[in-house]
Amino acid sequence: MDWNKVIRSPWAWLLLVFSVGVGIGVRELTPERSLPIIQPHELNPALVDPSAWSNEDHRIMDFTLVNHHEDTVSLQDVQGEVLIADFFFSRCATICPIMTKNLTAVPKALSGTKGWRILSHSVTPAADTPEVLSGYANKMGADHPRWWFLTGPKKDIYRLARRSYFACYDEAQGGDGGMQDFVHTENIVLVDANGRLRGFYDGTSEEAINQLIEDARLLLEKKD
Repeated sequence: MDWNKVIRSPWAWLLLVFSVGVGIGVRELTPERSLPIIQPHELNPALVDPSAWSNEDHRIMDFTLVNHHEDTVSLQDVQGEVLIADFFFSRCATICPIMTKNLTAVPKALSGTKGWRILSHSVTPAADTPEVLSGYANKMGADHPRWWFLTGPKKDIYRLARRSYFACYDEAQGGDGGMQDFVHTENIVLVDANGRLRGFYDGTSEEAINQLIEDARLLLEKKD
């Protein structure tokens, strides 16, 4: 085929212009993917403390806890980061090991990327000392600079679970592992750099974790 003749053909130029126009049109008409900003009233009421139910511009609360390296940390230490939060306890023999193991896919997928952190909160903080949490992190292959296993006063963990992340049921739902105040769930919560809730994921599902990774990447790229 003589490509010089093809290029000189007016029909070729018309086809080229048409193709470019269609491409631009499709791009303009296709909405850019974004994540919802989730407010407490949109969630299962069993997960939300009544005092937080009517909040229309929810942001996660400040906290002062101790990580598995025995460092005291607060919201200021993760300010501006995309957060992935869950609640567990080290002696749990049901969903917790599955959730933690599945979450190890996150550091691997986001390797070399800054601006994110995993916060795993113990719901049995009296038993889960920093030393115990450090051993748990090592055992689960989850010891990573951007992954903190957190402990602290029980009332503070409860407040975060029920009024900040909305990841746990209250005592009316039953008990787990001796906990009588609230029950942790398989929920993993994605929080954007502005402290807003952007997604809930089933931590026992590899498919859901893959979606979590994709959504976290979106937040990190868009800074939205």
